[in-house]
Amino acid sequence: MTRLVTGLGYAGLLPFAASVAGVWVLRDYPRALSQQGFIVYSLAILCFIAGSLWGTARDRAGGDKALRLLVSNGVVLFAVCSVLTAQAVIAGGLLALAHLATLWYERGSSAARGWYSLMRVRLTLLVVALHIAYIAGLIVRGSA
Repeated sequence: MTRLVTGLGYAGLLPFAASVAGVWVLRDYPRALSQQGFIVYSLAILCFIAGSLWGTARDRAGGDKALRLLVSNGVVLFAVCSVLTAQAVIAGGLLALAHLATLWYERGSSAARGWYSLMRVRLTLLVVALHIAYIAGLIVRGSA
């Protein structure tokens, strides 16, 4: 099961990478599709992670449970508001911050430091790096 989860986690980076490549090398409609696809996919991944937080809240007690539920909803609302700015550079930056904040919360609210925790750190740092490459592509190629 560990190999499957790890494989799926890293495979989840492929749409990010493909969209970043599209922003850097494509033109016109395909480039615009890459630009929008990146933002939508980032939002989708944040919703998935927030859903995981929601799902694990049931195993928590009292205030920790309530906080986990609030964080899961807050992450989604923040991410949606980021997208609603309709400014790709701003949305990309805010979504990157949301990915980091979610990781920060997860690490602070769990004592477990096994393979999953290490994978989450690596994936999140790669996702943030891809957000930076995306923003750089928008600025350099003139869609900012």
